[in-house]
Parts: sequence; structure tokens; C-alpha cells
Amino acid sequence: MSSFRPLAVADKMVLRSSSTSPFGRKVRMVLHLLGLADRYDLVMASTVDEADTLRDQNPLGKIPCLILPDGPILFDSRTIVEYLCDQVSGQTLFPTEPLELALMRTDVVLADGVADAALLMVYEGRFRGPEQRSDIWLAHQRGKILRALNHFATNPPVLDPHLSAAAVSLSCALGYLDWRNPVDWRPEFPTLVAWLDTFEARHPDLAAMRPTASQGAA
Repeated sequence: MSSFRPLAVADKMVLRSSSTSPFGRKVRMVLHLLGLADRYDLVMASTVDEADTLRDQNPLGKIPCLILPDGPILFDSRTIVEYLCDQVSGQTLFPTEPLELALMRTDVVLADGVADAALLMVYEGRFRGPEQRSDIWLAHQRGKILRALNHFATNPPVLDPHLSAAAVSLSCALGYLDWRNPVDWRPEFPTLVAWLDTFEARHPDLAAMRPTASQGAA
């Protein structure tokens, strides 16, 4: 029998992440949207520090990582978000009809892929010297981003009447592109610029979770 149980009112979760991770930001945004903003503590984690207990909590040493009150640990933002949504009655981030749900999950994976590729481009510059960097690898990641954004430019997540998991994921990916700028996406995708502007105007509390220049690396 599983040791998992629904979250009780007094339960407090621990989120291991950084203040700048696009995937950690997505989890924090969902916690806010679900009315769970006061139900967790954010404990900073370093993916490159071998002494960080993150590697005990997630053997892959990746963030975000959610530690539940009774001890179970969840990792990967998609797993965490779906678990949290299952705990809240009436949430609207995911549809219930099977095909609509599968399509929503597909868009979430695509948006997360943009953030993944952007991170890999950032890491290429951060962890490799100029003589080691691969233009072929960078072009490969850039192609993923541009193809995904081309898809979303003609098929953006609907913002009305409720936010979806895909909309939250895409906003995080675009916010990360703006912050780290591995790809200058705005001139080529004005419809997505307008989409993000609308998203952030309607949800300034979520827009405020964007990383700032003074924050650490991710």
C-alpha cells in the first residue's frame, strides 16, 4: 500500500530549488495558483555543489525537488505540478477528457523543452572555455527553441477563462529566454510577445516571480 496521502491543512512541504530555475519557478507559480503559497518552504539548492543534500534527495542532483511532509520526495516539475493539482479540488490547470489531457501534457513537454534547450545553451557558455564550445551543439539547441516557438506562435495556450499548465510552462520558458537571452526570440515572434504581455498583465503576481539580474545562476 502506498504511503502517500492527501495533504492536510497543517502540512508543510519543502521545495528544493533556486530562485532562478525556470522549472522551480513553474512549481512556485502553480503553488500560488492553487492557494498553496503558504504551505511550503523554499530551501535553496545547488546542482553543482557535491556537498548539497539535494543529491541525497534526488539522485540526479536536479531541481526542483519537493519533499512531502511524511517523507516522500518528488522530482521533475511535471510530476510535482500534477501531484499538486491532484490535491486541490476544482483546479483548472489540466482538463479531464483523455485526449485533451494528453494534448495539454504534450504542450507542457514542448514548453519545458524550450527551457531545457535554453539551459543547455547557457551551460555550454558557463562550463566550457571558448575553445571548447561547439557551434554545432548550440545550433542544435537553438533549432529546438525556434521550432517550438514557431508552433506556439500559431497555437498559443489559451488564457481564458482559466490558466492552463501549458500556459504556465510557456510563460516560464519565455521568461527564462528573456533573462538569459540564449536566443533573441522577440523580433521573430511578435505574437508570442503579445501573448506573454497579456499573461503578465493579467497575472502580475506571477510575473513578479521572474528572476532578476541580481539573482544567482540557473
